[in-house]
Amino acid sequence: MGRVGRRQFLVTGALFAAPFAAKAQLAKKTPRIGVLVFTVMPHDFRDAFGQGLRDEGYVEGQNIRIEWRSANGRTDRAPEIAAEFVQLEVDVIVASLSPAVLAAQKATRTIPIVMAPAGDPVKQGFASSLGRPGGNITGLTGFELSAKRLELLRELIPDLQKVSLLLNRADPSFAKVLIGGTEVAARNSGVRVHVQMVSGPDEFEGAFAAIAKERSGAVIVQPTLIPPTGPASQVAKLALQHRLPSVSISATFPDSGGLMSYGLDFRDQYRRAATYVARILKGGRPDVMPIEQATRFELVINLKTAKVLGLQIPQSVLLRADRVIE
Repeated sequence: MGRVGRRQFLVTGALFAAPFAAKAQLAKKTPRIGVLVFTVMPHDFRDAFGQGLRDEGYVEGQNIRIEWRSANGRTDRAPEIAAEFVQLEVDVIVASLSPAVLAAQKATRTIPIVMAPAGDPVKQGFASSLGRPGGNITGLTGFELSAKRLELLRELIPDLQKVSLLLNRADPSFAKVLIGGTEVAARNSGVRVHVQMVSGPDEFEGAFAAIAKERSGAVIVQPTLIPPTGPASQVAKLALQHRLPSVSISATFPDSGGLMSYGLDFRDQYRRAATYVARILKGGRPDVMPIEQATRFELVINLKTAKVLGLQIPQSVLLRADRVIE
């Protein structure tokens, strides 16, 4: 090949190579987010988190990549997913519920982790303080509302003498918080507390038989036992079968047939988590990024379930409800 031919070949090759190089560079710069949800992936998560990202200028598939994973309530699966994210070298890990945050924390001390949300991060060792976390974990946390849930149950059942807590053995840190908060509230109201631990859906029937034997008047269900499919309706069905008014934290529960939920507005939490991701991608440091406490809560009541149970929901409670299922 002559000198002119070679020069023409090099120029032409460079012109062809330029777009590919640009695409490769763009792909390399596209942030990659790992989302780890401890339960089954809530359908609201993708919508609300995605909307939060779009509000910050990030659109999945265009200028940001998201790896969606759920542990399906399995404590052995959560660490596997967290380790996978480390191998993928994601830029940020978003972890929903305390077991997911714990798995991510054990997997990495360098990749930023955003709680979306989790329980008390200081008590669980995720952060030094809310104002200055001090490590690679920041994000959102919710208030413990055990006293409020018990208060609602007593409004519905004025003669309530004993309440059972159906708790997740695989999520001991949150179970401990629920026990502590409920017992304090119960002592002040003269209600006794029975604790029933389970490891998963296979133990639900036996657990409800034990709760019935205890003559409990109602049951409070730990949210990590009731992902959006399967077990939520199973718990609700068993509670109804045993004529037990039931309450949990997530609206998933009354949507699946449970009596009531009172807790965080999870859509708001998922959307707010996206703002933390955006701040980190723009250079924010999680160690000095204050953890945000929830300010929005919702009460959801299933009137169809109340009717089957023979419960008359007081008008004062109905007026406070954010949503009523009829």
